Amino acid sequence: MYSGINKPEHLDDVVFKESKASKSSNEWSWVNPKHGQFEHPANYYESSLEDWHCFDALHSDQACDVVVIGGGLLGASTALHLAEQGVDTILVEKNRVGSAASGRNGGQLTPGLARWEAEEMIKRFSYEDAKKLWHFTSTEAMSLIDQIAEKYDVNLARKHGHITAAVHEGHLVGLTQSADARKYLGEDHTCVVGEYELKELISSDLYKGGLIDNLGGHIHPLALNRALVHGFAKHGGQVFEQTEVSFISEQADGIYVHTASGVIKARKSVVIAVHHNAFKLLQEKKQTAIPFHTYIAVTAPLERPLTELLPQDHPVYDTQLQIDYYRGVSKNRLLFGGQGTGTSWTASRMNQYLLGRISKVFPQLENVEMDFCWSGVSDLTMNGATDNRKFGAKFPIYAVHGWSGHGVAQTVRIGKAIADDFSGVNTDYEMLTKIQHSDILFGRLLAPIAIPMSKGWYGVTGMLNPGKMVSF
Repeated sequence: MYSGINKPEHLDDVVFKESKASKSSNEWSWVNPKHGQFEHPANYYESSLEDWHCFDALHSDQACDVVVIGGGLLGASTALHLAEQGVDTILVEKNRVGSAASGRNGGQLTPGLARWEAEEMIKRFSYEDAKKLWHFTSTEAMSLIDQIAEKYDVNLARKHGHITAAVHEGHLVGLTQSADARKYLGEDHTCVVGEYELKELISSDLYKGGLIDNLGGHIHPLALNRALVHGFAKHGGQVFEQTEVSFISEQADGIYVHTASGVIKARKSVVIAVHHNAFKLLQEKKQTAIPFHTYIAVTAPLERPLTELLPQDHPVYDTQLQIDYYRGVSKNRLLFGGQGTGTSWTASRMNQYLLGRISKVFPQLENVEMDFCWSGVSDLTMNGATDNRKFGAKFPIYAVHGWSGHGVAQTVRIGKAIADDFSGVNTDYEMLTKIQHSDILFGRLLAPIAIPMSKGWYGVTGMLNPGKMVSF
């Protein structure tokens, strides 16, 4: 087994290097050429951690109680919590642990179920059900990450608190309503501030006020992903990387997970914890999510101290249609993300766009250079909530997708909910499966057209009613 797998360890800054992950056709990574020429450079997260364990690929048939497909945050969390309950579990990943969205996202810890926040839950459910769902996706999700960090003694670069900054005075109404809804559901970690008070936290003239949330915060997502797998290995779990699942088949004695180099018999259950292949593996014609591309960059060390820009080190995201989000990272660098597109933009185009956005938010910065820029792929549902499914007559098959670019903490919490459902501990996951989702006809094929059309429509409505808060 792998009980000796190291914890993730942070570097003082970064080492520019090739990524240990295989290059994906859906994503790209770029580093400033002055730091070297790389065929597939590591992104900032991988570059800021010590080199970590590479697991072997599957080369023989195996058997276990549960097979988890996907080594991102959802798969790693599910595998860890199953292993903690004594369930014999195998985790397979087609690339490397954390190589996709789980290790490439913005790292913000925000409450809610994808794009569902407290107000949406109150509209759709009874008070008690809304309260249960909100705490599942907020207080419980954040607490679980802190518990994992303490239990396995791992440094996740966890910081507490974040800000939603209003780009229009009218958006303060929506933020106030959001804070009120959260208090109504028994969670009181927010306060709304005006323009002048916010300037003490964000040195920018762009905002009219904002909501300060002391529940969320930010984290190093790849460190979190590796920490989950570290914990899983400590409990004797097996991990196979570079092992892509081609199909699954249910038989009388279990579910068979087929790969190019071996078959794994799952005696009791399978968990499908992947974005892009979920519908194929499920042989499901109803498609409830479509993909979109997102982008993040990290600057070279800034000439001004980060404390001049973000005096209390809050991560920020704003309320414009195409949101900006940013936070400080190691050695006085600024991580800055934005845009969501139906087709992949190039690195040069994204560098130009994000440098322009940084200049807009912080015009006092001069000579800003990018050291890293990378793309990622997320997926969204029609109603904005994650699609949580449970299939199978004799053996349960679990699948989750539709994160809409949100949900680091909730992903970890849902992984625990799947493990608890499998073991009969509680009905938390059943609560999630009751949320209804619409089929998106030809959704994945139409994403390059549907996403810019939707953004265009929201852009027009935003110009007609600029005080209405709509973010993509």
